[in-house]
Amino acid sequence: MTHIRAVLIALAALGGWTAAGGAQTRVTFATDWKAQAEHGGFYQAVATGLYARQGLEVTIRMGGPGIDTQRLMAAQAVDLAMASNNFFALNLVRAGANATTIMAVFQKDPQILMAHPRDDVRSLADMKGKPIMLASGSVSTFWVWLKAKYGFEDSQIRQYTFNMAPFIVDKNGIQQGYLSSEPFLVQKESGMTPKVFLLADSGWPSYSCMVLASDRLIQEQADRVQAFVNASIEGWYGYLYGDPAPANALIKRANPEMTDETLAYGLAKMKEYGVVDSGDAITLGIGAMTEARWQDFFASMAKEGAYPADLPWRQAFTTRFVNKRHGIELRRSP
Repeated sequence: MTHIRAVLIALAALGGWTAAGGAQTRVTFATDWKAQAEHGGFYQAVATGLYARQGLEVTIRMGGPGIDTQRLMAAQAVDLAMASNNFFALNLVRAGANATTIMAVFQKDPQILMAHPRDDVRSLADMKGKPIMLASGSVSTFWVWLKAKYGFEDSQIRQYTFNMAPFIVDKNGIQQGYLSSEPFLVQKESGMTPKVFLLADSGWPSYSCMVLASDRLIQEQADRVQAFVNASIEGWYGYLYGDPAPANALIKRANPEMTDETLAYGLAKMKEYGVVDSGDAITLGIGAMTEARWQDFFASMAKEGAYPADLPWRQAFTTRFVNKRHGIELRRSP
């Protein structure tokens, strides 16, 4: 929690975005991982000039192993940061840091569990009692929910090191992953198509690909925050329903490991499963959030002891900049 405490100090001193000359305002946005299709809408907004038309000069600072977006905000190195799930924002509230979620791009967290083709695993419930490979960070997030809903136990946990080999060679293997990543890698490396279980389709209530800003930034630069949100929404509609090539070119430039095949797979899965444009986003627009869903998440996690019942959870988010149906006319039928 030390680094989260540091956020409180640094965010309190954050002075807002800086002028880039003329009407342009420099903005730095830190993502939670290397450039990929899951960040496509933001790169699309850069590549097609959507941010520029809003008077913003946006720099996307790519994440990766060992990069903590909370630390970047604490160091005043970024203006906005991506959060992977609701825990991120609620942890900042618990630490007393003045940071707020301003949009949630993913209505469905792409978190999955995957298994080899096997008759004894047809649902998440069937995984009870079976070994499951998990990354250390997952034990305090979605694993809490799995234990509460399905009776999973910590004795099932095996270490996941982001290497596909242990899963591939173990025909009884079950492993965590990302909808648009690990299943693709397994297919490429082994030719085997794993069974995929999207946690969100079984009730996992967390948002994902969320954008956080400091409260001071929201108070003093609300028009610029709104401009960033609006352009990002348009970028996501463009990436999903238009030509993703401009964004993909920037993604590959930032992350040379990314291929056209991988990007196409990621985009296809986001569409197939309704990761971005589903649920409340259908009527309220991309980026939508509701108090009811935040309350559902907090109540379930507080019940399991993840948070004190009196935590002011409403401080974790604001719907001020979303739920306005902005850009919804850009949606295209499949």
